[in-house]
Amino acid sequence: MTTPPPHIPSEEPHVPSKASHDPLHDRRAPSEAPTALSEAPTAPLDNPHVPSEAPTAPSEAPYDPSGAACRLPEPPRVPPRSALPPPPAVDGLVSAARRNVRQLAQVLAHPSHPPTPLLADAPRHWQRWLPYLVVLALFAIFFPATIRVLTDQFEVPSGIAGLLAVAQVTPLLMLAHRPLQAWWIILPADILGALILLRFPAHPDDVWPWPPPTLFGHLFLMLALALREPRRTVASVWAVTTAAGLVLQLINPHRSNGSATLLSIFGAVVAVIGALIGAVIRERGIARQRLVEQEIISEAERARRTLLEERARIARELHDVVAHHMSVITVQADSAPYRISGLPEEAREEFGAIAASARESLTEMRRLLAVLRSDGTDGERAPQPGLDRVQQLVEATVRTGLPAELSLAADLPDLPQAVDLSAYRIVQEALANVVRHAPGARTRVSVASDGEHLTVLVVNGPAQQAGSPLETTGTGNGLVGMRERVRLTDGTLDTGPLPDGGYRVAARLPLKHSVD
Repeated sequence: MTTPPPHIPSEEPHVPSKASHDPLHDRRAPSEAPTALSEAPTAPLDNPHVPSEAPTAPSEAPYDPSGAACRLPEPPRVPPRSALPPPPAVDGLVSAARRNVRQLAQVLAHPSHPPTPLLADAPRHWQRWLPYLVVLALFAIFFPATIRVLTDQFEVPSGIAGLLAVAQVTPLLMLAHRPLQAWWIILPADILGALILLRFPAHPDDVWPWPPPTLFGHLFLMLALALREPRRTVASVWAVTTAAGLVLQLINPHRSNGSATLLSIFGAVVAVIGALIGAVIRERGIARQRLVEQEIISEAERARRTLLEERARIARELHDVVAHHMSVITVQADSAPYRISGLPEEAREEFGAIAASARESLTEMRRLLAVLRSDGTDGERAPQPGLDRVQQLVEATVRTGLPAELSLAADLPDLPQAVDLSAYRIVQEALANVVRHAPGARTRVSVASDGEHLTVLVVNGPAQQAGSPLETTGTGNGLVGMRERVRLTDGTLDTGPLPDGGYRVAARLPLKHSVD
């Protein structure tokens, strides 16, 4: 009788291997893990389906159904900012001190103004030279005084005293335009001089660490800085200079007699006074600049207002010209049915519509003229002048004492009313300018035509009468009016001075105005 085979469990235990196990593809639920582990020991050792080396392989990790052994390590958890302990107070003070030191170095290393003298924008020449004269006087006073104090009071050899004087006094020449750069040189030179003086014997009347020339030189330096630099820079310079004096006092407290304290006190007073004076000077400069800007704006507004007034004046003058043409159209349209016999009814209605439109246009022009007139002014009652009145205009100018000549062509064609009026006004404005700016100058007026253009030429020589002209700098209203009238007729205008001191006005007006 055959012996039955040993009992093999229906569920074979899953043995992981390096080649087949992938924890990322293991989809078994965690609840199945205990069952698999509990059934694994019941498998016989000679089961051919289970490799014998799998459970004893030293290089394989034990089976983890959850795959935790093969997961990537999680990043360390960072506690929230509120959970972090506050930094020590010492670190905050050190950081603030470092930040203040960096800001102090930034302020002391960069001047706030370009290297221009203090009174560079002064209106007078001697005022612009005044800062340079002051620094030259300071150099002439402090250079020999420094050498004498070092040689007589501290018994410093003349060679060393001369070098120290050059290093301490020569930068004073930079106070007019570069005071902060001068302080960069003067302070190290003064500190070096104070250290050198320690090598020489002390006397009861010695002033150390800042001898009198050094003390007064620093005061003038603080004044120059306060006049040009902002308050923060001046305070930084004062603080660094005071700290340097205190350090020197600590080096040799027995030799110090309070000159560092004097420099600190007097330097603060001079800095305050200089800051006040500098503020006043800067405010005056700003006010002067704003005044200049306002004058420029006012001049532009005045020119614009003049242009608008001239255009309104021209428009008012041209109203009579246009109104005359519109009146002619109205009269012709109203009288056409009576002058032309046999007109059909449609033609009579058309002429009536033309007359009505012309009358309506006249009404609208009168309203426009009322808008163009200034408040409180009445319209001109006299007809608009033309070239037929130029001779009277020249004669009136001669009676004022201006020698003028007129050359008027006899064969002038019929001129458009706009051209006729513009030519008269150009001659009128040109003669008025001669009377105002060149009294007594010989003047020649010429009006000619080539059939297509009308040429108006007014040329005057230099002033002949003694004395100043009525106006030295005109407002330019006359030239503005000339340009507007020439532009109205599509003409050209040429004005400018002559080599002999006279002036020339030449206008060229087309007789046939092109309409786009």
